[in-house]
Amino acid sequence: MLIGRAEASAQATPAPPDNAQTSTPDASKGMASLFDRLAKAEDEDEAKGIANLIERRWLRSGSDVTDLLMARATSAMQQKDQDLPQAVELLDRVIRLEPDWAEAYNRRATAFFMLGDYERSMLDVRQALAREPRHFGAVAGLAQILLITGDKKNALEAFRRVLALNPKMPSVRAVVEKLEPEVMGRDT
Repeated sequence: MLIGRAEASAQATPAPPDNAQTSTPDASKGMASLFDRLAKAEDEDEAKGIANLIERRWLRSGSDVTDLLMARATSAMQQKDQDLPQAVELLDRVIRLEPDWAEAYNRRATAFFMLGDYERSMLDVRQALAREPRHFGAVAGLAQILLITGDKKNALEAFRRVLALNPKMPSVRAVVEKLEPEVMGRDT
C-alpha cells in the first residue's frame, strides 16, 4: 500500500504462511530467502532491489486473467485522471477470482485509501496481512491510516514493524524518529 493497522495486527508479526503466491515449497523457500536477504541488505540500493523482487513476486497471481485485471486496476489508479471507482470494481473481480491473493487486497486497500475510505482500506489491509504477514507495503499502509486517524502509538508500532521487515527504508525511519518523541511516555 502506501507508507503506512490496527490493534494486534500492528503489534505482532505472525509466522509466514504458505499463501497463494508462494504455495509450492520451492516458492516458499524462495520468498523466505528473499526476506533473509532483505534483512541483511548492506545499503538502501541493495534493499530496494530485493524489495522490488519481492513485490514482483507478490504481483503474480498465477492466472493470466487475474494478472490482466490487476494490471488494468493499477493503470486506473496511476493515470493522470485516476478512475478509482473503476480500479475498485476491477479489484473486486480479482478478489472473487483469487480470494487468497494478498496483493489484490493490498491494491484495493490502496484504492480505498486514495478515495479517503480509511475503514474499508483498513479491512483490506487486514485481509492482505492475514494472507501475507510480511507484506511491508500493507503494514506501511496500516501505519499511514493509523497516523491519519490520530492513533500515533499504534502507528509508531506499525512503522517499526515495517522496519523490522524492510530495515533500509529511510522515509519510514524518518517517520519513526519523528513519532518516537511524541509517543514515548504517553498512554494514548
